[in-house]
Amino acid sequence: MIMEKSKVLIVGGTGYLGKRLVKASLAVGHQTYVLHRPEIGLNIEKIQMLFSFKEQGAHLVSGSLDDHQSLVNAVKLVDVVICAISGVHLRSHQILLQLKLVDAIKEAGNVKRFLPSEFGTDPAKMENAMEPGKITFDDKMKVRKAIEEGGIPFTYVSSNCFAGYFVGGLCQPAQLLPSKDSVVLFGDGNTPAIYVDEDDIAMYTIKAIDDPRTLNKTLYIRPSKNILSQRQVVETWEKLIRKELHKSSISKEEFLAIIKGQGYAEQVGLIHYYHVFYEGCLANFEIGNEGVEATQLYPEINYTAVEEYLKRYL
Repeated sequence: MIMEKSKVLIVGGTGYLGKRLVKASLAVGHQTYVLHRPEIGLNIEKIQMLFSFKEQGAHLVSGSLDDHQSLVNAVKLVDVVICAISGVHLRSHQILLQLKLVDAIKEAGNVKRFLPSEFGTDPAKMENAMEPGKITFDDKMKVRKAIEEGGIPFTYVSSNCFAGYFVGGLCQPAQLLPSKDSVVLFGDGNTPAIYVDEDDIAMYTIKAIDDPRTLNKTLYIRPSKNILSQRQVVETWEKLIRKELHKSSISKEEFLAIIKGQGYAEQVGLIHYYHVFYEGCLANFEIGNEGVEATQLYPEINYTAVEEYLKRYL
């Protein structure tokens, strides 16, 4: 017996990860609905993207997080809701807007699974995070609390470091292209982190939505080839370009001092870097009974290794 695939609503479908989720959902064969604001207006790129989705078979649904009834109407069309609105302060931190989506899902009463916008560090492991970076994790935990108190079935996705933001710049903040000359290491550069191609994040996420093994669990995406220290990422790049980079190092104390001189949004982001590259918050725990690991569940997905990802910059 072939189980019918769930109908999927993607909120934030024109965003950085959202557009990849739409693509993956369509590729796997789900009826895919994309919520878009009626006031999208003169944003020609988003309008063209939406109609591109439509040409690929997606259904466009007009609605807004500020219009409760439109949300309820959209949610009633589907079985699964995935939210991919931004949680990055340097772009737009909108995590708590999802509480409106939770209210709509509760009222609609038909949703079999909700995947809120997480897609990074597991906030449940970050209760001791430093200010002001802690706000990101605290807000995500507020959304989780609302989901669970509302009795909404869920899957949380912890996808670790987006490769585009971390691998491309050899893990250096505000750098998206790898240098062929020099690199600054965090401390000794040997703290392990985890990097995942954004298209792979989307595909693992879509694979999980109808899987009973991921119901009310956290899906951790930990590709074994991509659990690497910053130094190992740099060495992979050096091997590709056949050249050794000049390396300098920034100590924990120096990094924290730099953070203090930044604006609020920059401080939030740099604190996250601190926890990842000095404390190793992504890889310093074992997955317990509350979680499952994506590459073990879906070995058929041929994920992109860091070395393959870096080849695009040659």
